[in-house]
Amino acid sequence: MKKHYNIIIAGAGGIAQAAGLLLMEWSEVPPTVFIGNRTLSKALKVARWIEDGTTKPCTVKAFHLPVEGLTEEMKEILGQGDMLLDCLPGSLAPKIAGLAKDFHLHYANLTEYVAETIEITALAKDAPTGFILQTGLAPGYINILANLLFQQFCSDFEVDNADKLEFKVGALTSHAIAPHYYGFTWSPVGVATEYLKDTLVLRDFKKTRLPSLSERAAIIIDGITYEEDLTSGGAADLPDALAKKVGILDYKTLRYPGHYAWVEEQRSGLGNTPEAITALQHKMEAVIPHIEDDKIVLYAAVEGRDNEGTLYRREIAKQIQPQRVGRHQLRAIQIATAAPLLQSAQLMLESLSSGVVLQSQIDPQPFLNGNFIVPVYGKVLAPQKSLE
Repeated sequence: MKKHYNIIIAGAGGIAQAAGLLLMEWSEVPPTVFIGNRTLSKALKVARWIEDGTTKPCTVKAFHLPVEGLTEEMKEILGQGDMLLDCLPGSLAPKIAGLAKDFHLHYANLTEYVAETIEITALAKDAPTGFILQTGLAPGYINILANLLFQQFCSDFEVDNADKLEFKVGALTSHAIAPHYYGFTWSPVGVATEYLKDTLVLRDFKKTRLPSLSERAAIIIDGITYEEDLTSGGAADLPDALAKKVGILDYKTLRYPGHYAWVEEQRSGLGNTPEAITALQHKMEAVIPHIEDDKIVLYAAVEGRDNEGTLYRREIAKQIQPQRVGRHQLRAIQIATAAPLLQSAQLMLESLSSGVVLQSQIDPQPFLNGNFIVPVYGKVLAPQKSLE
């Protein structure tokens, strides 16, 4: 951030923590940050954590964000805010987006929930401020990276379509044990949701809906074998934006071999209702531990033919490790999610866009080389065409 802003963060979990700390450490002009949570003590704890962790002068204020209604304190804070970062569970996103619209705030969220994203898109279409949606890791960074690969492929090979566009992310632990081969590094309800709700893909250049966990395959990335499978939400709006341009497009989640077979046993007969999501979450939480030592593995690829019919494939793979920021060590999932959220927020504040901005509408090259992104993901350079 190159000027002073008042940034409101809704939520006091791990991503909210990381976002607050990155704002202080990596903004040219540190903002004033307001942390709101339904449990005030948790918001106060996060505010102190940010203050203790930053090496820069900072102002961090905690406030009570009730489940229902508005307090006078909230009205005052919302009235002076520039940007509202929604780090709450996705089910609450329409409510928080409504506050942003009512108080003329720019808004950014993280949720992969499809129905809530559609609801916010309708709510914010005539808003005077900007609403940038699904801005985290997946959906978020991975979609912009995939879109860049597609754009560069078409430009370099002078074509207007591709056979395949694949993008995959795994939030993983360094080690995994039987029978589940997994450890929670982020929200268990988010994991259960993406395993049960349908996913949007392109097949034969047309958008279609497929069941999650219905196209499992093995993939080797940097010499390590993972399993990939369809999960909901990660494709963001690319199936709409690239229909008729890409034959096969999908988002898949990466896991260690054996995990998906175990999940299939747990979700047998559950369906994909809200009750089923809760049931699967409880089944997983009963045996899967929460683990602090994590890593992010991501992969994107485009495949197609040049105008002479030769088949080409371009791939990018990255691994994100925990990283020290200021005086705190951030987990990989925290920093990999918070950085794209803040790059999106900066984009919104500096462009002063209005209405809804989706992932396909973001100019990939400047975003992927932005000041919040590069320290986490590194630079993304245009590939060099071979000379023949």
